[in-house]
Amino acid sequence: MNTIIQRIDPENFRDEELQEACSILQKGGLVAFPTETVYGLGGDALRQEASAKIYMAKGRPSDNPLIVHIADMDSLRDVADNVSEEALQLAENFWPGPLTMIFKKREKVPKSTTGGLETVAVRMPSHPVARALIRESGVYIAAPSANTSGRPSPTKAEHVREDLDGRIDMILDGGAVGIGLESTIVDMSTNVPTILRPGYITKEMLERVLDNVQVDPAITAKTMNPNIVAKAPGMKYRHYAPKGQMTIVEGESEAVIREINRLVREKKQEGSSVAVIATAETEMRYVCDHVKSIGSRKTEGSIAAGLYDILREMDHIGAEYIYAESFEQDGLGKAIMNRMLKAAAYHVIKV
Repeated sequence: MNTIIQRIDPENFRDEELQEACSILQKGGLVAFPTETVYGLGGDALRQEASAKIYMAKGRPSDNPLIVHIADMDSLRDVADNVSEEALQLAENFWPGPLTMIFKKREKVPKSTTGGLETVAVRMPSHPVARALIRESGVYIAAPSANTSGRPSPTKAEHVREDLDGRIDMILDGGAVGIGLESTIVDMSTNVPTILRPGYITKEMLERVLDNVQVDPAITAKTMNPNIVAKAPGMKYRHYAPKGQMTIVEGESEAVIREINRLVREKKQEGSSVAVIATAETEMRYVCDHVKSIGSRKTEGSIAAGLYDILREMDHIGAEYIYAESFEQDGLGKAIMNRMLKAAAYHVIKV
């Protein structure tokens, strides 16, 4: 398959520029497109064959649900049942934006899209290209991240091309995305709204709207549970991972720096290629050929935006072992650590 790559300016484009992409979606094909979080791999959410193509292109387990992307509230009621007043309050405050909500699904949504579940994950993106694509195609777009399953999510079109060139019909290249982490997922199909995946919309932000929001224990778990029923993407399988073995070192800053430098010396003596993921505050403290700053701890947004790019860079330099500092487990830091723990397959050293 020849993958078409079309450049589009998110700040200045005409709907007519999306005509070919819309046609591909309407015919059951796949289009990768930018959102405010990461690049998504889109197909018609109501066509079983389109969902099957998404799973095949990504090499994604079929019990890992897809997120249905919509452009207006009427569409929510068309795909989701039992939309509560609490869900409407969240939508009013955070849609369009990086929040996904889970509801009981309508009959028209095939289980091939929902990972075999009776629930459906729904999001209304704020990115202008994503919104125009949904609106102009007339298609509810099922879209996981546009990468090979398990790899770091794509924040640039070139990341999509690295993983999926020749496997999908088109890539809409809208440049680098803004947030860089997938959406927050909240399960609204239970009695108490429950965060299943942390993201840019934090628990503290949700609690300004709703009185009671809980966090699924899987988020704070220190191991991956292969037997879990995944109601949301990213709950069950290893994700976001570079090819090398990544280890997170937790503890007081000076102790972390000493331990990482010790581990680097040990692996270099063995003849291995080693890299360190540091912060702007500590990058000069490490003795390693490859030290990459992920951003400043003072601006967690910059760390979130750069995380996946850094993880992909680890592959480009051929790092066999990667050592990373940890981050606070509150606010946006919770989302950052959630992704890093999965990338490291929960390899953590405490000092």
